[in-house]
Amino acid sequence: MPAVIFRKGLNLKDAVSGALSEDYHSALVDEMIKTEFRRVTGRLTIHLAREFGFCYGVDRAVDYAYQTRARFPERTVYLTGEIIHNPHVNQKLRSAGIRFLSDPETKDEELGPASVIILPAFGVRVEDLLIYDRLGCTIVDTTCGSVLNVWKNVTQYAQHGFTALIHGKVHHEETQATASQALKYPGGRYLIVLDRKEASAVCDYIRQGGDHHEFMTRFRHAASPDFDPTKDLQRIGLANQTTMLMTESLAIGELLREAMSDRYGKEMLATHYRAFDTICSATQDRQDAVNELLTDRQLDLMLVVGGYNSSNTRNLAKICDKQLPTFHIADADELVSRTTIRHRPITTSLESSETMTGSDWLPSQGPLSVGLTAGASTPNNIVGQVVDRLERFTAESVKT
Repeated sequence: MPAVIFRKGLNLKDAVSGALSEDYHSALVDEMIKTEFRRVTGRLTIHLAREFGFCYGVDRAVDYAYQTRARFPERTVYLTGEIIHNPHVNQKLRSAGIRFLSDPETKDEELGPASVIILPAFGVRVEDLLIYDRLGCTIVDTTCGSVLNVWKNVTQYAQHGFTALIHGKVHHEETQATASQALKYPGGRYLIVLDRKEASAVCDYIRQGGDHHEFMTRFRHAASPDFDPTKDLQRIGLANQTTMLMTESLAIGELLREAMSDRYGKEMLATHYRAFDTICSATQDRQDAVNELLTDRQLDLMLVVGGYNSSNTRNLAKICDKQLPTFHIADADELVSRTTIRHRPITTSLESSETMTGSDWLPSQGPLSVGLTAGASTPNNIVGQVVDRLERFTAESVKT
């Protein structure tokens, strides 16, 4: 019996709206939005980016998860992994009795027609979806529309004989799901590049060839099975993990365009190279808002709030770090005291769980201007808690 799939909610939006508001709403943040995204308390001024926090796709995914729990109270509900990259949201779902297949104690459980499985906003690999369908599970699909748009382009590349060159992080769930789309068709191929440095290595091979073994050693975990760079880089189509840094994706696209033009000539470029803008609009809006904040305001430091494994949050931190002291924090608890902060170094890889402790991060005297933003998977209540703690620390420094 094939799976039952819900892709447009479960008609319980009104029923769960109160719980969602209680878990993630912040009156303080609402007040800041009404006062031009600015809040002044004593010597402290906080400037909030005009686009921050939950995007439409994340809001929808969390909403669907709450609806699923309400619709199937007597059945075991599973998530394939984190629904979004925010530990507080995922813990709320665990507390509601939703089990994570990625957790060690859950992944070996038997699934079947009685199982309800929620697919996260990043989507899942084609082969995983086929397994759930074959088992007859009930599936609630929260895959973001922006991700689906990327999949559509990658599928077209495979249909037309183009290798999908994906700008993304190899181990990220979204990139893994996107790459699997290329293999739906015979002869489908993909190659994943992390940054301009890796893209440049691909461009060198396109222009002049190279050592096949050396190339495949470098990209052994980032290429489709039986990938042959000599053959499979003759026709490429560019795609992106939707949360990557837009400026870097554009730069990689230009590098590839130039390499293909040098190799085959400008008149043959369309035959060998395709590209579509597949960066999520919400990701771009948050990056644009941060750049606007950095340009328009005189800031002493920047706080970027979001899960440490959140790609879009880390890219926001990278943008800010180029201009002023920036701290990527998961939540308000990372603001340990007015002299101590726990944060994630900007240069740390996505797969690492490393954090560091900084001291004397908050100036103790004089006017203080702090910029604040949050990744697309960070709820407003976490942002509000950060604002509250900042105000408490600056009030304490005045008393001292």
